[in-house]
Amino acid sequence: MPAPDTPAEPAPDGALPDDSGCHVLHVDMDAFYASVEVRDRPELTGRPVVVGGLGPRSVVLSATYEARAFGVRSAMPVGRARRLCPQAVYIPPRHGLYGEVSREVMAVFRSITPEVEPLSLDEAFLDVSGSRRRLGSPARIARLIRAQVREQQGITCSVGVAPVKFAAKIASARCKPDGLLVVPAADLLGFLHPLPASALWGVGEHAEDVLARLGLRTVGDIAHVPLATLQRELGAAGEHLWTLAWGRDERRVVPQREEKSVGAEETFPADVDDPEVIRRELLRLSGRTAHALRAAGCVARTISVKLRLASFKTITRSRTLAEPTDVAREIYATACALYEGSGLDARARLRLVGVRAAGLRPAAGAARQLAFGDRPAGWREAERAVDQIARRFGSDAIRPAALFPGDRQAPSPGPSGSEGRKPSSKAWEEARILENEPGI
Repeated sequence: MPAPDTPAEPAPDGALPDDSGCHVLHVDMDAFYASVEVRDRPELTGRPVVVGGLGPRSVVLSATYEARAFGVRSAMPVGRARRLCPQAVYIPPRHGLYGEVSREVMAVFRSITPEVEPLSLDEAFLDVSGSRRRLGSPARIARLIRAQVREQQGITCSVGVAPVKFAAKIASARCKPDGLLVVPAADLLGFLHPLPASALWGVGEHAEDVLARLGLRTVGDIAHVPLATLQRELGAAGEHLWTLAWGRDERRVVPQREEKSVGAEETFPADVDDPEVIRRELLRLSGRTAHALRAAGCVARTISVKLRLASFKTITRSRTLAEPTDVAREIYATACALYEGSGLDARARLRLVGVRAAGLRPAAGAARQLAFGDRPAGWREAERAVDQIARRFGSDAIRPAALFPGDRQAPSPGPSGSEGRKPSSKAWEEARILENEPGI
């Protein structure tokens, strides 16, 4: 919890802080993945917990604040995290679960206001201008959101309330964990100017070096330097930083921002030169990508693969399909074709592969032209049946046979667009069986 004198907390009598001129909230889950794991395993409460892959090349995805006290941070190699905090509990990620919790949290937000702009699974901007008459002041709404997330999901969030978006995001970061910080419009510059220059959006390593060379270490320093100086040193980014330093942010909360692409990638524990292993990983990633498309109610027109060599050289290849799809089999067929046509040597050593789908559009409005011999029901329906089973019994309850331990043979993808035809590998047999199971 924040310290008692933190301005994020209401007075003992329950009085709310001054939220004059505020209508933007930034809500950020606290250590989201790790918090979900601790919620499901209460015996871990109060212990350092790290969520990330267990391989030597994996990175930290989330860490509890008990682990952060030892210097563990997101995106840090897991090996380094283990050296800093060997007593932590290290847990592999459960992405499907985090997606489900995220959807429930976003539903809480949308019960408050339709003006919700998700930034990722665990954070979003809200414009509560239209909710004040029904629910009260922005600060009261922020308290309501925190209470509902805690009660419904058993995890905590921090909320920044401000007149502009970037200030609300800064505020939520500065009241973590489980805090509420309100920045009144009248005190916006008083809040911003003492902050370090790195608090502003757009101050990366290069910009921070330039600002330090100019002696500009706080937001107030940036505000009071001539704009021409910043433009000369940083170009358009200089004007952007100067504008933010004066508390100006014209961006509105944009609800239901359209996803541009979805995908998944994986770093191998050791460099891989076996095409069968690579195709098997492409199968798994294609399944995850297709599931994400169906969960979002979208189909994709363009499929791409990402291939990172042991030398860290990265190759990407993409193909636009004749018809948009959300079918893993079709995505996998395309991904394999792109991999095989990448020009890599047959024994090229890869450290990472990825699959991504772009050119998204709503599935409901995407008519599909059946090829000669295709059935109206086929692979898409089978994969949706698999989705239903996964929702009931967990994502590990069913998967292509090629992904089970001991099955080394990657399935042949078959021709792209062959939905409804006979499977070319047992990797897809269980989907065909389930399609005809009663009650699924």
